[in-house]
Amino acid sequence: MDAEVVLQDEDMEGSWTLLSWLAAFVMVFGGALPYVPQYQEIQKSNNSEGFSTRVCLVLLIANILRIFFWIGKQFELTLLLQSVVMILTMFAMLHLCCTVQNTNRVSTKRHRLSDLDLNYFWKWSAFEDYLLFCFGFTVLCAVVTLLLLDSVVFVEMLGSLAVMFEAMLGLPQLLQNFHNRSTKGMRSSTHSPPALCVHRASWMWFC
Repeated sequence: MDAEVVLQDEDMEGSWTLLSWLAAFVMVFGGALPYVPQYQEIQKSNNSEGFSTRVCLVLLIANILRIFFWIGKQFELTLLLQSVVMILTMFAMLHLCCTVQNTNRVSTKRHRLSDLDLNYFWKWSAFEDYLLFCFGFTVLCAVVTLLLLDSVVFVEMLGSLAVMFEAMLGLPQLLQNFHNRSTKGMRSSTHSPPALCVHRASWMWFC
């Protein structure tokens, strides 16, 4: 009888472990998966006008801030991995958009980060400029965090800023659709309720 109870307990423990791993997998990759259809849509149509790259800007800033928030106030490692996956996903989206835009470009004029032209902020022609901007932003955050890491107020402010930026996730795409007077080329899955729920659930986990 005791042996049966032990086996049942082990089976239950194994089931909970499996569910825990499954939940962690969904949390890590769930936020990035909705961008796969969008990536495929851009590849297929060879047109990125329907997708706002400023969505990438919002998510890159939010997740970089979240990583530095983790340094000051460690939370679930799953959420840290989620941020890393999301950052890599946004870089993949930006790389594809730059490739497609350069292929379809009629004008020979190229816009670079070094031009320091605010009218073309985050509309650069080269993918390297996006990497350079994110690298500079990360270094700035690293220096400030290193100096103010002992300040509880600063650490909490990092978390609040990360939440605030991610709350603005839908705004860039809304403005892009308004500018285009169309939603053509945009996959609704990237801003669907399930996709947004993964983001919100992740923030609720550590807030």
